[in-house]
Amino acid sequence: MEAHDLRPGYRELTPPGLDDAIECLWVRVIPPDGAPPALVLPDACADLIWGADRGAFLAGTDTGPAPAALAAGTVMVGARFVPGAGGGAFGLPLSELRNLRVDAGELLPDVDRCLPPTLDPRAALRGVAATAARLARTGPPDPAVRAAVRLLADPHTRVDKLAADIGLSERQLRRRCEAAVGYGPKTLQRVL
Repeated sequence: MEAHDLRPGYRELTPPGLDDAIECLWVRVIPPDGAPPALVLPDACADLIWGADRGAFLAGTDTGPAPAALAAGTVMVGARFVPGAGGGAFGLPLSELRNLRVDAGELLPDVDRCLPPTLDPRAALRGVAATAARLARTGPPDPAVRAAVRLLADPHTRVDKLAADIGLSERQLRRRCEAAVGYGPKTLQRVL
């Protein structure tokens, strides 16, 4: 991360060699005089986030806008997993993290140890990138759910026919979507 990446605001970074399960890395810096609360809109993605003075935490997929009020001077860096990759990467059904932010130490103690709150933000971004890539290799995305995500991005896709189109029963598709994305196919389509 370059010094200019620590200026106030939000920016997404897509460095070369980013794992296919990771959509982007991102940086958010709140100005010293503060900023109004932001709304994080649902995107069917889960994030591994590091915050200065907080350390690592996991953000599950949201079903609605999530307010994000941060103190002046806060620095956060994160890795956003593509829709359908978070459950495998985190090693648990993502439905357990729906609409939640959970300290990494509660679920992934090794991640918590790798990303302590005392890191320099540049080191934290490198650590988040390396940790997210390792998690993605450990639990790759479910290919059937990734196919469903691609199809559901089209608002004309009929959810009731989707399961058969990708070779699953409706029950299997729902179960696999809830594990990999955090909610079923109908909610996934609405969010996408």
